[in-house]
Amino acid sequence: MTVISSVKNFEALSFTLVAEFDAGVERVWQVWEDPRQLERWWGPPTWPATFERHNFVPGGEVSYYMTGPDGKKSRGWWRITAIQAPHRLEFDDGFADEDGNPVSDMGTTHGVVTLEAIGDRTRMTLMSTFEAEGQMEEMLAMGMDEGLNGAVGQIDAILAGSRVS
Repeated sequence: MTVISSVKNFEALSFTLVAEFDAGVERVWQVWEDPRQLERWWGPPTWPATFERHNFVPGGEVSYYMTGPDGKKSRGWWRITAIQAPHRLEFDDGFADEDGNPVSDMGTTHGVVTLEAIGDRTRMTLMSTFEAEGQMEEMLAMGMDEGLNGAVGQIDAILAGSRVS
């Protein structure tokens, strides 16, 4: 399993996941930059993602939906706030309605992804910061920890060149 740790910090209102991969930083960056690769892992294995828009530039908008085993769609959006390729990505993240418009019910989280070379491997740190403790508790109760662990666990197969089912 690629995931080394996942830590909930209620004082900092953050959830941090750390994973390592047998690939260089530039290759791991591609699983974020390329929407076809991103949709092969973003979302738990039973909730695959489809990216409808992926404007991967600072200020760019990203829209996607995940489809559950029963066919239900859960929509989300990102607004890219910073890119320092191939080492750092920052984005605001939230839920969307059926038309892809942002909804404020669950608030917004801020994601920071860092990629660091560890020899010929890459350490990826993904930190999500929440607006309030209640929001963090609700997201964790929805399965964010398990879902993100499962999602990131699919990256190895992409890097190895095989299909993720």
